[in-house]
Amino acid sequence: MKTASIPSIRVNPELRQEAQGVLQEGESLSSFVEQSIRSNIARRQSQQEFIARGLASRDEAKRSGEYFSAQDVLGELDDMLAAAESTARG
Repeated sequence: MKTASIPSIRVNPELRQEAQGVLQEGESLSSFVEQSIRSNIARRQSQQEFIARGLASRDEAKRSGEYFSAQDVLGELDDMLAAAESTARG
């Protein structure tokens, strides 16, 4: 597969210097920029999926008329956390 280029961007020298200042050993500025783009794509896809699940849940609640209070949901999450912590302790 052929590779493609990301459009170059102009930044102020301070931003470039800050980016270079956080590079890990053996990492190039190009690989840092590529990884930053990949991370942002993944984060935005996760956000879109989260919103879609929330909207679908809202629509299902409207359709079914079944709603849960925040207090009940938080209580159930607390129980799940306590169980997970208990399992992790052995």
